[in-house]
Amino acid sequence: MTVGIARLTLYIPDSHSLKEKRMVLRRVKDRTRDKFNVAVAEVEDNDVWQRAVLGLAVVGNEGRFVESALDEVIRFVQGQAEVTNTEREIQNFSDAVGTNDLEVKFR
Repeated sequence: MTVGIARLTLYIPDSHSLKEKRMVLRRVKDRTRDKFNVAVAEVEDNDVWQRAVLGLAVVGNEGRFVESALDEVIRFVQGQAEVTNTEREIQNFSDAVGTNDLEVKFR
């Protein structure tokens, strides 16, 4: 299993209130979810009018798929809003999990 995460910092110059900021963010998040079926949420700067930080997550079986999907999502968001900073990480997890491990983790 491979997980890709990204943190995007957005600048929203036309926002003059938290209500305006949230309208812009709702549009970006909804369009991103609808197009790519990824997890997306505002993760920082919740009370700052003109800046937002979005967290994105993509999960898949292959690292190449996750990396290309994350690239595509980032490009899409960059087309929707002004992105001033992008951080990303790809994490691989071993598929070798025994049934005993699962029983212990989910008890």
